[in-house]
Amino acid sequence: QVRLVESGGGLVQAGGSLRLSCVASGRTFSSDLMAWFRQAPGKEREFVAARSWSGGSTLYGDSVKGRFTFSKDNAQNTVYLQMNNLKSEDTAVYYCAAGPLIGRSALMRPNSYNSWGQGTQVTVSS
Repeated sequence: QVRLVESGGGLVQAGGSLRLSCVASGRTFSSDLMAWFRQAPGKEREFVAARSWSGGSTLYGDSVKGRFTFSKDNAQNTVYLQMNNLKSEDTAVYYCAAGPLIGRSALMRPNSYNSWGQGTQVTVSS
């Protein structure tokens, strides 16, 4: 369905900021839901944030609330994850995901999404 390409990862010192981008192409009309997940080595994939192209609200994971902001540019088919006050625990590969619109209770489940980007590495040094 939708093709996703992330960018913006890199090395940043603790307390710094990064902005990740995810460009969606292809059949974006069939993937109303967009999300960010992250996965550190040896860890389960962790929910970061999700929102729909058409909706106006965003769900954030508890570990990033108040620090990360999910925004979107509908015209450019691009979503962003602004990450502020980064901590060492934020070090992970960050993935953009897309899928059909689902209920709020399922937003945090990786299996709810059927399209994934290749991931972009975020490393926070202490």
